[in-house]
Parts: sequence; C-alpha cells; structure tokens
Amino acid sequence: MSKANISPLVLDGEQVKLRILAERQETKTPVHIDWVRFTALIRNAPFPGVDSLMPANLDQMNIWDPLYRKAQMQKVLRDVPDYEFLPSTQALELADSLCRALGPEFSVFPEIKKGQDFYKFRWSIVRNEIECGWVGYLAAGESPQKKAQDSTIHANLHGTATTFATPGWNTRIAEIIEAHDAKVTRCDLALDFFDGVAGGMDGIKDDFENGLCHSNGRRLKFSMAGDWSNNPQDGRSLYFGSREAGKITNSYEKGHQLFGFKAGSKWLRVELRYGNKLRVLSADMLRRPADFFAGASEWHALMLSKADAISSPEPVKTNGRLQASTVLAEVHRNVAWAITNAAPTIAAAFRFLDNDQFLELCNWEQKKLPGRLQKFSIGELSKAFSKVMGSFSPVEHAPAFG
Repeated sequence: MSKANISPLVLDGEQVKLRILAERQETKTPVHIDWVRFTALIRNAPFPGVDSLMPANLDQMNIWDPLYRKAQMQKVLRDVPDYEFLPSTQALELADSLCRALGPEFSVFPEIKKGQDFYKFRWSIVRNEIECGWVGYLAAGESPQKKAQDSTIHANLHGTATTFATPGWNTRIAEIIEAHDAKVTRCDLALDFFDGVAGGMDGIKDDFENGLCHSNGRRLKFSMAGDWSNNPQDGRSLYFGSREAGKITNSYEKGHQLFGFKAGSKWLRVELRYGNKLRVLSADMLRRPADFFAGASEWHALMLSKADAISSPEPVKTNGRLQASTVLAEVHRNVAWAITNAAPTIAAAFRFLDNDQFLELCNWEQKKLPGRLQKFSIGELSKAFSKVMGSFSPVEHAPAFG
C-alpha cells in the first residue's frame, strides 16, 4: 500500500494549530493576536548603532560567520544616498529589535526591498527565508499626504510572525511600541474553536439576525461570503462591522481554509479586526487581548465565555469629538479652496449660463465628492457645510465682476 500524500498546506495548518494551542497553555488565554501594525515618527524611532555607522568589511568575512548577514546589510547601507541613510538605518534598527522580540527564528533579509502601502522601501522580516513582516520608510509619492510619511516608520507583523514567535513576544512588542511612542494602527484578535462551537456558522448568522451582535443598539453592516445554500466546500465567512469605523468581525471556517473541505475539520475562527480610524488603539491590546476582545460587544464576551475564558472587558470606543472636528476641518479646507480658487469660475458660470445649464454643471448626483470628503456621511457633511459657511463673511464668498 502506498503512503498517502500530505500536502504542505495541511502540514502548515497542523503547525499553526499546535503553535496556537501551545500559546494558549503559556498565556492562559484563548485569544490569539493574528496581526499587528504600528507607526512611529522618525524622531522617536531607534537611532542607528555603531555597527551601522561603522560597517564591517564584508570582504574579510566568510559566509559561515554569524555576523555575515549583518555585514551584508551594512554593505547595502553604504550604497544608499545620503538623504536615505538615516531613515534606512533607523528602520533597520527597528526591524532588528522586532526580530529579537519575536525570537531566534526571525531575521532581517539583508537587502532593501521595494516598499508597500505607500512607503518607498522596506526591510523584510523573514522566518525560514519567507517574509512574515516588514518595516517601511520614506514616501513612495510626492503628494502632501504621502510626503507626510517621510517623517514616519511603519512596522507590519503578519499572522505568520505572531503565530510562530516565542512566548512573551506580545509583551516585548508592546514595550517597543511604547518606547518609541508609536501608534498602533491595526490589531487583529482571533478566537479559535478547534472543535467547532454550538450552532456553527449558521448559529452566528442567527445571532446577528436576532440582534445579538448589535453595537450600542445599532444594527451593524453585514455581509456573507462562500456557498451557504449548497455544500460549503470553499468555506463560509460572515462579516459585521465596518472598516471605516475601525472595528469589523469576521467569522469563518478556518479548518476549511487550511485543510480543505474534505478533511472535515470543525475549526471555526472569530476574528476581531481593530483599526485606528476613529479609535485610539492601546499597546495594552497586545498584553491583554482577551479583555479587548470581550470589550468589543456583549456578543464577543459571550463567545469568549464559550471558550471558558475569564476576562475584564475593555471597550475601544470611537472618538466622536475627533470625528466631528475632522469633518469640520476637511469641509473648512474644501470651502476655503473653493473661495480662493474656484469662486470666480463658479460666479462666471452663474452669470452666463441659464438656470438649467448651471444646475447641470452642479449636478451632484453625477459627480463624486472630493476625495477628502468621501469618508464622511451625507448628514455629517450637511451639518459641517452649514456651520463652516457661517464662519466666512459674505464679502469672502461674493465674487465681484469688473
């Protein structure tokens, strides 16, 4: 009888499961941190060490030397332009510190790579030579928003880093974030039910439809993916919440994702994804993931109780005042630009076009909002425009003709 073939995906899935189980035993919590991102100002980022400023001679080393990889990176740094040198070395220092926090299996790839997420360059964090995170620096474009990134360094750690890191990594990363006064921009908290949970995916769908997943009495945005009517061979997912509000929950059949439908795995994951839109994310989320998971809603606390976990729920509330001030600031900027740059053209159109032609020119239903305003609701914009226009004197927005 021939030996059955086991796909690399299945082997990797078993590894993931074993590592998460080991982490649970170590941390005494069933909530796993599956992704974390943070951004620090360059002025707060680690300053390059002596090794970076006074690089070793690569030509005098052999490839088996433990410091050979470090020397390769030093050689790369010697070749970068002067204006890129300091951000490159600071980003490398941060990447090195993250690798030390994650454990001995992690290292920085010894070449500068093309950046991601609007960063020009990145240092890649690897495990077994496969990227599982990166540190990006310098802006990839010339727009004011992108150029603002020149003053920041961004770290991104995927689930393949957080799953295979050594125990205590979360506390060490939290200390790095706080030491550099960095802002957490994303943190994914995952609750795994390896043997399934009562009701399964259909039960979670019922929970939502029965109002158990509401937030502050509000029905959240909801969507489904996968084949729910026939055999769910590709795995099913459902989402509630919104990325715009910085909190979305994805429940899905993790076992189908990792092992395939035929394996019959009952593994179900509830993944809570926090973003920093309208919220301030604390580094304590890394230290106490179960508390922040339970704090998302009563439904999240209920799901956590099904994993026999004890927690002190800690919510991450939206900053309504920040949202309101942001709307006013963006609308004020938009109106000021219109008065300064577009008012003469609008006034000329109003003077020389008939009513129908002018209304066609201003037909808002056929035109997109300016990019900076698209993230706000119509109600928010209506209130903001009314308030902002009152702050401009009639003389300011009454174009004159000579």
